[in-house]
Amino acid sequence: MESLVMQHLFGGMYKNKTVLVTGHTGFKGSWLVFWLKQMGANVIGYSLSAPTTPNHLELLKLDIVSVIGDIRDLEKLDHTFDTYKPDIVFHLAAQALVRPSYVNPIETYETNVIGTLKVFEACRKHQLKAIVNITSDKAYENREWVWGYRENDPMGGYDPYSSSKGCADLLATSYRNSYFNINEYKKSHQTLLATCRAGNVIGGGDWAHDRLITDIMLSVSQGKKVSIRNPKATRPWQHVLEPLSGYLQVGQKLLEEKVAFGEAWNFGPSDEGSICVEEVVLHVKQHWDKIDYEINQVPNQLHEASLLKLDCSKAHIKLHWKDVWDSKKTFEKTVKWYRSFYEENIILTQHDLEHYISDAVCKKIEWAI
Repeated sequence: MESLVMQHLFGGMYKNKTVLVTGHTGFKGSWLVFWLKQMGANVIGYSLSAPTTPNHLELLKLDIVSVIGDIRDLEKLDHTFDTYKPDIVFHLAAQALVRPSYVNPIETYETNVIGTLKVFEACRKHQLKAIVNITSDKAYENREWVWGYRENDPMGGYDPYSSSKGCADLLATSYRNSYFNINEYKKSHQTLLATCRAGNVIGGGDWAHDRLITDIMLSVSQGKKVSIRNPKATRPWQHVLEPLSGYLQVGQKLLEEKVAFGEAWNFGPSDEGSICVEEVVLHVKQHWDKIDYEINQVPNQLHEASLLKLDCSKAHIKLHWKDVWDSKKTFEKTVKWYRSFYEENIILTQHDLEHYISDAVCKKIEWAI
């Protein structure tokens, strides 16, 4: 049952709206679908089959329409759009890992670029009201400097994954200029398109391979040491609910036909959230003493960025968006989710979302009032 706070989230904008989420079987997608359901949205998921066992979405047992399909399949996308007629699309489906992109660059580019192109084409054909396109902080041309990247900094990407996300971001800009131009809004089209970029997200329910927190939690559940390959690499760690709150707020603005919000947005933690990998391990170890690790720096290993930060001033000023949980609370919530799952078979997703919203209200963050 929806709580009073849930009913008032985002002005009730998502209640009874038909929302299509691509990539709903993935980590971020499953949390987004859960949150949308709490707000009374009619959710349509479009994704490949669950990528892991266990899988967060399957554990949640949500009452949604789940279409198993590939975003590169334009015919199936068209059929899905025509059948369910969504009001808004959150496009999260992607090949989302750096190291696998080295192994299979063709699939990475086909999924992240051509797949995104076909999602946009389906949206254009069916004249959607709003598109929230999710890329990554790795879409920026990373010079590994100490200050954060702003939304108008150039796209780039060293590895195939990062490059593919940069391409997807440029593609969104092209479609915004060519087909969804704000100067032609309500004249030649009725669609607003925004792109959101977020840093590393963590939280319960992520079992994707080759991610730090997942590797730690899997290792401890099996009584093994986790192997750390880049102990000094620094990332902006944030709980998955942080960027999702930003995506939802951007989506609300687009549904409200506020054309100024159809552009790019960064969502990341404050500076204190940028912590090196070895420090992360020490943080999570405080909440599960069984965690153990070893440093395993392999010579000539594949390139991964050492430092990457976002400047979120635009979201702070124009959206009044701010992160709710600091890194300490983020690590605590994440570890407790996994520990509860492995030791007690209890899913804390609802608990964590309610606490996050409660903390946001206590901080008087605008989107949660």
